[in-house]
Amino acid sequence: MNFYLLYKSLHLISVISWMAGLLYLPRIFVYHSEAKHESQNEVFKTMEKRLYNFIMMPAMILSWIFGVLLIHSLGFSIFLELWMQIKGVAILILTHYHFYLGKHIRFFATNNNPKTSKFFRIINEIPTLLLIVIVFVVVFKPL
Repeated sequence: MNFYLLYKSLHLISVISWMAGLLYLPRIFVYHSEAKHESQNEVFKTMEKRLYNFIMMPAMILSWIFGVLLIHSLGFSIFLELWMQIKGVAILILTHYHFYLGKHIRFFATNNNPKTSKFFRIINEIPTLLLIVIVFVVVFKPL
C-alpha cells in the first residue's frame, strides 16, 4: 500500500472539512451578532459550539496529523523549499485564526460579544485568502 497517497487523501479530506468550518463559523457569528431574541441566541450558541467542537477541532487535528505524516514520508528537508515555508506560515496563521474564532464562541456564550456583524463579515475572508496562497504555492512550488 502506498502510505503517501493514503496520507495525502486523508489530509485533503480533513483540510476540506476544516476549511468548511472556518468559512461557515464567522457567517454564523454575523447572524448571531444581529439576533434580537434570546431564543435565537441560544440556537446560535448551540450551532457554534457543535460546529467548533465536533467538526472544526477534529478536522484541524486530523489535518495536522496527516500533514505531519506527509512531511515525514517526504523527509523533513522539504522545509528547505520556499513553497513549504510559505505554506507553513499560512497554516500557522490559519491555526491561530481557528483558535481566535474559538475565543469568540466563548464571548458569545457569556453574552459578551464585543464585535459587530461587519467585523465578522470582514474576517470571514481571511481563510479564503490563505487557502488561495496555500493552493498556489503547493501547485506551483516556487523556488
